[in-house]
Amino acid sequence: MSLTEERVAVEHVVGRLDDVPVGEGRAFVAGGVQVAVFRLRDGSLHATQAACPHAGGPLADGQTDVDVLVCPLHLYAYRWSDGTSSGGAGPLRLYPV
Repeated sequence: MSLTEERVAVEHVVGRLDDVPVGEGRAFVAGGVQVAVFRLRDGSLHATQAACPHAGGPLADGQTDVDVLVCPLHLYAYRWSDGTSSGGAGPLRLYPV
């Protein structure tokens, strides 16, 4: 499993697919940056910044489905499609996996 930074097309290997159980997220470090990687029940992978932009919550511990990631601290929901929040918090940084 690897992440790609779009700006300079740098790829970082962060772990094996089996490191992230189906339906859960895990935190990794990629290029010195903490990221949260999720393996959804539909088999897709998603990656984002590890800390919630609202209050720094650990996003890898959040709940997710095919559409949104919910921060475990204040239940802010972020769309996987574009990183925006339905609750007014700043957008998430998303990474291709």
